[in-house]
Amino acid sequence: MMRTRTFAAHTASFLTLGLVLALGCDSDTPTPSGTPTAKPTAAKDTAPKDTPAEPTPPAASPTTASPTPTPAAATPAGVEVLLCDGETKTTVPAGTPGTAIAGALMSEWLAKHPEREWTTQVFERHGLKPAADNHALIGQGQGQTYGRVSEQDVLVWKTEVETLALAGARVFHNGDELGSTVGVSCDMCHPHAANTHPETYPKFQPQLGRVALLRDMINWCLEHPVRAQPLSADDPRMRALEAYMYAQRSGVTLAYGKH
Repeated sequence: MMRTRTFAAHTASFLTLGLVLALGCDSDTPTPSGTPTAKPTAAKDTAPKDTPAEPTPPAASPTTASPTPTPAAATPAGVEVLLCDGETKTTVPAGTPGTAIAGALMSEWLAKHPEREWTTQVFERHGLKPAADNHALIGQGQGQTYGRVSEQDVLVWKTEVETLALAGARVFHNGDELGSTVGVSCDMCHPHAANTHPETYPKFQPQLGRVALLRDMINWCLEHPVRAQPLSADDPRMRALEAYMYAQRSGVTLAYGKH
């Protein structure tokens, strides 16, 4: 009788343990009595197949997107232009008309010098002759390369050549500009660039023992009467002096070799 009860009790205990183990395989959390047990499903199984786990932020609208800054290299660079004095320069956008460039350069030059009406003063004081009038050439062709002459062309030609001649007049009449060590200037022997000898260049020059150009004689005068250093051929002062002398000799027939 005792054995029968003991066996029955053991049997009931084993059945209870089996039930608990069976329930434990399905869930770690005890299920309240009377509540149906539902097998939990992983989140990835319940989410729709076409829904991403993390939503992607929407792309910025073209109207709201911030503009892309233009690289510095993509900006057209300006053009630097140097005046005939070899010092004054200005930077202008590419394609700027020549008249505007000449005006900008002269404005830059005048800003550095106190005598703002120097062009009028030089014309009057030194009797500078005006450049030739080329208006009759407007509309005519200059060959395939240069096209037809425009009013702007004529204005640029006159402005540029007179500017260079005016610069030469300033040097010609100023011993300091010439670099004289004895205070002598060219106009002391050649008032208003007058040629005291009936000659034009090139010609054989006895002082040099060879054929001389105008610049050769300028340098000879600089070294001797003026007592200054000679100027190189591309020195802005040499170019300006030549332009001024040729301007003052306009109307004189060029007869090279004449003494």
